[in-house]
Amino acid sequence: MTHDVSQWLTEIKTLRQQLVDAQQDREQAYSSAANWQRLYETEAQQRRTEASLARQTIAELKQEIQQLKGMASIATAEAADSTTIRAEVEKLQTVAELQDKLLESLIMRDQLTQALQTEQKNHAQTRQGLTTALGDAIDMLSKDKVQG
Repeated sequence: MTHDVSQWLTEIKTLRQQLVDAQQDREQAYSSAANWQRLYETEAQQRRTEASLARQTIAELKQEIQQLKGMASIATAEAADSTTIRAEVEKLQTVAELQDKLLESLIMRDQLTQALQTEQKNHAQTRQGLTTALGDAIDMLSKDKVQG
């Protein structure tokens, strides 16, 4: 009978140790799961932040394109159809496409600005030349009247 009791006691000790080991394994698993969840949540937050920044950048670029489109449509109202421009802008899907279109628009704006400045300079020269010619003609007519 003492043999049976000692066998039971040994069995109980073994079961207790197995229970302690199982509890430690469970705690390690919970700890690992919590760590993975924290990493996942951190990664997810980073992705949400990146997506939000990308959406904000796209919105800003679209707004800039709309502003440039407005300026370009004023400058080229006869040549540009606003529905065509709107459709072209709506085709743009990525930030890179928007940036390329913005760069193209900025280059066009600079070219148009340069052309306008050249035209203004030429206009000023023509006006000056015509004013001088008109003054000379009036002087000649005045001299002819005095002599004649």
